[in-house]
Amino acid sequence: MKKKNFLLLAALMLVLSMFLAACGGGNDTGGEDEGNNEGGGDSGEAVEEKPEFISVLTGGTGGTYFPLGGAFANIIQDETGITTNAETTGASAENMQTLKDGNGEIAFTQTDIASYAKEGKLMFEGNAVDNVSAIGTLYPETIQIVTTAKSGIKTVEDLKGKKVSVGAPGSGTAANAEQILEVYGLTFDDISKQDLSFDESVAGIQDGNIDAAFVTAGTPTGAVDGLAATEDVVIVPVDDDKAQELIEKYPYYTVDEVPADTYGLTAAVPTVAVQAMLVVANDLSEDVVYDITKGIFENLDKVTHAKGKLISAEKALNGVGIDVHPGAQKYYDEQGIKAE
Repeated sequence: MKKKNFLLLAALMLVLSMFLAACGGGNDTGGEDEGNNEGGGDSGEAVEEKPEFISVLTGGTGGTYFPLGGAFANIIQDETGITTNAETTGASAENMQTLKDGNGEIAFTQTDIASYAKEGKLMFEGNAVDNVSAIGTLYPETIQIVTTAKSGIKTVEDLKGKKVSVGAPGSGTAANAEQILEVYGLTFDDISKQDLSFDESVAGIQDGNIDAAFVTAGTPTGAVDGLAATEDVVIVPVDDDKAQELIEKYPYYTVDEVPADTYGLTAAVPTVAVQAMLVVANDLSEDVVYDITKGIFENLDKVTHAKGKLISAEKALNGVGIDVHPGAQKYYDEQGIKAE
């Protein structure tokens, strides 16, 4: 009897131990699967996922944003392992709207346009962009009023009554054109306004369909370089007193010039500039934006465009004007970089 009870107890213990082992094994497997699917792991700490794809919004193919964006996209892909492409767009204002709509991750824009977007002013009236932060400023965006010697246009006043391109719809160039005309006592009503991209503007000048064009871009600008190959390019100056008047009213402008020998010019031409900057969607994680910021600023030797020489981390916080993304700020803090 005792022997039977002993055997029964042993059998029950064996079944119980097998049941507990099965439960334990199931929990281990379930935890591993959950960790693989959600990045939780045994510690319960969330691991931020990298996006599979990043889009860098640039500008037209004839401007400076597009070739720089291509270089940045290659660097980002190499340094982060994230598939990254540069996309042609209508530039600054359109880029800010695209980020607002959630259809991009990184974008080039002008500092003035970024400020308008965050504050809901001008072209962003009632449509403020609140989901975008800065990575940093890059280089001066020179306002170039482009024409040719045969047009006879030598001053801003000479633009009155002429066919003048003020940039593609959605670009920041139109705001620059309007403000420069303003300090000269002119408005868009005083010109035959054309809304053309840089490439279309140059083609229009070459074909004689337009007389001049505002181009806000780093110099040398590809489209204008192309024009200089067949025409005697003239850059209309912004006089110093008018530049100072402009800066007093719109502090994001700075005095600038188009250097001699650019586009075949025999002397430097005075003008004004805003800053080009790189912005990012806020929903990119701090770690990803840190890697992007570090990757770009520590691989600028891979940027072959002339503007690459003007870009540096040390200057990236100057004139930003909007909040800096925590990931970018982390990189600047590590480097001891502050706004001047």
